[in-house]
Amino acid sequence: MPGGRLTGEDRRHIAAGLAEGLGYAEIGRRLGRPASTVMREVTRNGGPDGYGADRAHEATRHRARRRKQAQPPAPPVTEGGHGRDPQDVLDFTESFIALLIQQGLPRMEARVLACLYITDSGALTAADLVQRLRVSPASVSHAVAFLEQQGMLKRERTPGERRERYVVDDEPWIRSILAFLRMNDALVAASQRGAEILGAETPAGARFESSAEFLLLVSDAFRQVMERWRQGTG
Repeated sequence: MPGGRLTGEDRRHIAAGLAEGLGYAEIGRRLGRPASTVMREVTRNGGPDGYGADRAHEATRHRARRRKQAQPPAPPVTEGGHGRDPQDVLDFTESFIALLIQQGLPRMEARVLACLYITDSGALTAADLVQRLRVSPASVSHAVAFLEQQGMLKRERTPGERRERYVVDDEPWIRSILAFLRMNDALVAASQRGAEILGAETPAGARFESSAEFLLLVSDAFRQVMERWRQGTG
């Protein structure tokens, strides 16, 4: 999958796709990029109705110039001990953050998740995250809300303490996939309903029916993989 920044040509393709009424997934497929990349590009540059390729390109260049002038974000504070080389831990953390971003996570959310992952306890308070990442409480709060919604962390409160802790364990990807399956099942039901209302014999209805069949296959495949994983670890 191509990486790197969107080019002016990419943005013209996005504008053309929006003009055709294409969804983010289809535009991303044509560009060879994740749908999330297209969605963020459009959202930050006027939305589907106000997106302009040249204007978006210039705005992105302006933001890039401002970022170069700003102080770069501090690297996350990592734990010592266990005979670990601090620089190796830091280098790995940064590479893991970059990988999470490449997979579609926003940067702050990726930093929060990586920070929790490299912590032996797998649990930190909001104050811990603020200190380790050297960011504002609002940034942490926003990132935590997003990750919790995706099933990638959970909140817990130690009895007798007022502060919540944010926790990752050995199965964050399982919870993320379960959240995806719930959304996928909702799309299946909506597609089946669309085919019923529009008529499966019509082009629009057939499109919904085909979508429902494909999404069902996706759900079945994921559930089979999860069942095999559980049997192997049980």
